Amino acid sequence: MCGICGIFYIDQLRNVNSNILYKMNRTMIHRGPDDEGIYIKGPVGLAMRRLSIIDISGGHQPQANEDGSIFVVSNGEIYNFKEIKEDLESRGHIFKTKSDTEVIPHLYEEFGVSFVKKINGMFGLAIWDSKNKKLILARDRMGKKPLYYTKQKDFFLFGSELKAILAHPDIERRIDYSGLAKYLAYEYIPAPRSIFEGIFKLEAGCMLILENGNISIKKYWDIPTEEISNIKESDAIHIIKDLLFAAVKRRLISDVPIGAFLSGGIDSSIVTCMMTKAMPAQDVKTFSIAFAEKSFDESSFAKTVACHFGTKHHEYVCTPNELLVLLPKVKAFLDEPLGDPSIIPTYLLSKFTRQYVTVALSGDGGDELFAGYPTYQAEKVLSFYKVIPSLLQRVIIEPLVSMLPVSDENVSFDFKIRQFLKGARIRSPARHFVWMGSFAEPELDEILLNKKYQNVFDDVDHYLCSYANATAGNRILYLYEKLYLGEDLLTKVDRASMAESLEVRAPFLDYHIIEFVNRLPYKMKLKGFTTKYILKRAVDGFLPANIIQRPKKGFGLPIAKWIKGPIKDLVQELLHPEKIKREGFFDPKIVSKLLDDHLKFKANNAKKLWTLFIFEMWLEEWGNHHQSRSNQGRSNA
Repeated sequence: MCGICGIFYIDQLRNVNSNILYKMNRTMIHRGPDDEGIYIKGPVGLAMRRLSIIDISGGHQPQANEDGSIFVVSNGEIYNFKEIKEDLESRGHIFKTKSDTEVIPHLYEEFGVSFVKKINGMFGLAIWDSKNKKLILARDRMGKKPLYYTKQKDFFLFGSELKAILAHPDIERRIDYSGLAKYLAYEYIPAPRSIFEGIFKLEAGCMLILENGNISIKKYWDIPTEEISNIKESDAIHIIKDLLFAAVKRRLISDVPIGAFLSGGIDSSIVTCMMTKAMPAQDVKTFSIAFAEKSFDESSFAKTVACHFGTKHHEYVCTPNELLVLLPKVKAFLDEPLGDPSIIPTYLLSKFTRQYVTVALSGDGGDELFAGYPTYQAEKVLSFYKVIPSLLQRVIIEPLVSMLPVSDENVSFDFKIRQFLKGARIRSPARHFVWMGSFAEPELDEILLNKKYQNVFDDVDHYLCSYANATAGNRILYLYEKLYLGEDLLTKVDRASMAESLEVRAPFLDYHIIEFVNRLPYKMKLKGFTTKYILKRAVDGFLPANIIQRPKKGFGLPIAKWIKGPIKDLVQELLHPEKIKREGFFDPKIVSKLLDDHLKFKANNAKKLWTLFIFEMWLEEWGNHHQSRSNQGRSNA
C-alpha cells in the first residue's frame, strides 16, 4: 500500500523540478511511512511513498523491467502476482525481487495495455514507457484505490490524493460548482469530477493514456449485465461460498500482521468466518468499536461472532466526546469534502487496529452486491404507495407525516418516513440517491447561489447507458456499486485507514465475486422483503442465527444530538450568516433556517447541516477563499 504521484511535461525538452516532485510526494507520508522512491528523467518524474506489506526489504519502487525502459509506481496490492510471475518467468522474464509490483512492468512489456486485465487486486498505478514516450495510468476494477489527475497547458500531474496535486505551485484552487452541487446532493463527488475545476478522478475500471500531448481514457472492465438464466438456488449458494473463501484466502497474503474489522454485521462476520477456515482461529485478530450511545452500539454482536469462532478479539470503547476530538484530524486528511459522518468511527477503528496489525480485511461491498439496504425494500413499498391517489397523498398522508414528533435517534421512524416521501416523486432510480443523500434538486436551487450546475443526478444516466440490458433490480444494484460504494464508502475507508498507515482489503470486491453475483437474478438477492437472501442462505449454519437474522444497522453517529450539544458553537461559527455571505456559495437565509429549525426541534436537518458543516471545515483547510470569491464574482458579473 502506497501513495503515488508524478509530473509529465508535454514539452519533452523540459526537465522535472525535483523539489516540486518531492514536495508533492511528501504530502502522502501517511500512506507510506516506510520508504520513498523517486524516478526523474527529463520531462518525466514518478514518485511514491511505501507502506511495506510484501517483500519488505526488496519491494522498493519505482520498479522497472530488465532493460530499464519501463518504470512503474503502484499503490495497492496484486493478489495473484505469484501466478503472474510464474507465467512471465516461463516466457523468459527475469525478476530481481519478490515484490508484487515488479510483475507490472513485465506484464506491460509482454501484453501491452491489456496487461491490466490479468491483474486481480486493488491498485492505482502509473507506467512510463520511455521507448514509446507514453504515460499510462490505471485504476482497479471497483475503485478501491484512488487516482487523481489534471492536464494543464503544458504539463500533466497525477496523485493518489488530491493534496499531492495541490502541492504543485502552478495549480489554482477554483471550486467546481457542478462538483459542489453533486456533493450537496450525494454527500460525495462522483468521478470523474472533483471539488476543483480541472482536476479529475480516473473512474474505476479505466485506463488513461497520455501520448503526444493527448489524453485518451478507455474502460477496460465493467460489471457484467447478462443475467444467468435458470440457475438453481443450490448451485448459486455453492458457488458463492467457494468464491468468498477463495477471495478471503487470496487476501491473506502478507509479510506483516493481518486482522479483520468485525462489526457483528453479516458481511464482516462472513469475512471472519472464512478467515478462520483458512488459518487457525486463534491466529485471527478481530477489531471493533463500542459506543456509549446505545442506539448506535452493536459491539455485543461483534463479541458473539468473535466468541463463536474463537478469534483474538480487540474492542475499543469510545465516548461521543472522544469522537468529536477527532474532527480536526479528519479535516486534515480529508482533502475533498465527504459528508459521510461514519468516516470518524472508521478512522478511530483504523487507528485502534493499526496498534496491532498493518493489514485488515473488511466486509465492504456486501450490501451493494446482495441488496442489503432498506432502500431496496423502500422501492417495493413505493409500488404500493403509488396506488394511493396523489390527492390523498398530498392532503392526508403528507400532512400527517409532517406532524410526527421529531426524533434525534439513529435512523428513527420519523426520519425514515420523511426521507421516503422526499424521494417518492423522484424518477427511478435517481430517487435512491435522494433517499441516501442530503439535498434534492429543488433544495439545491434554493441554497446554491451559483446555478452553473445542470442535472445533478446525470451520473445515474451516465452509468445506466452501459447497463441498459440488465433487469430493473440489478440496475439499481449496479448504481449503488458504482456511486455509493465506489465514491463514498471506498473513499471513506481509504482515507481513514491510510491516515493511520493501515491497509484495508475487501474480499467481497474480488472481481470474480462481482462478475458472478451481479449476473444472478435480482429476486435471489431481495426475495420479497428479505434482503441479502442468497447470501444468508449461503452462510446458514456457519454464522450464529441471530447474526444472520439481525436487521441492517450501519456505522451511525448521533450527529442530530451533537449539533444541538457539543458542536453547537462550532456549527454556528462555521455556518454564521456573515461568513456564509462572504464566501458566496450558499444563501445565508436558507442555511440559517435549516440550523434554526433543527435547534428548535422543528425538523431533523442533521444530514443537511452535517453536509454543509463538513464543506465549511474542508474549505477552511483546503479551499482557496480568495480565488473562490473572485471566481464567484466573475460568474455573477
